[in-house]
Amino acid sequence: VQLQASGGGLVQAGESLRLSCAASGSIFSINAWAWYRQAPGKKREMVATYTNGGATIYADSVKGRFTISRNNAKNTVYLQMNSLNPEDTAVYYCNLGFPYNYWGQGTLVTVSS
Repeated sequence: VQLQASGGGLVQAGESLRLSCAASGSIFSINAWAWYRQAPGKKREMVATYTNGGATIYADSVKGRFTISRNNAKNTVYLQMNSLNPEDTAVYYCNLGFPYNYWGQGTLVTVSS
């Protein structure tokens, strides 16, 4: 299984971006997806999770601004990011979790003030 993330780019503060991450190969429909990010000089942190039970979990810093969603038919997870601010600048990684543990290659999001 390989994960291909896309959708990153350079935007101004207040704008929006939508990240996508598609899994190639056959995977179980019941699984967990997550988005993480790593800013320069900082540890990788969880941004949003879509659990195998269907619940969504968000980091406090993105609640109300980011939305994780999935399309099982396309083996794809999305991260809609609204009201971006410079603190959201990071490389964003998708993760196909339970029962797997696969990572995408990362996509850079840069938010200018």
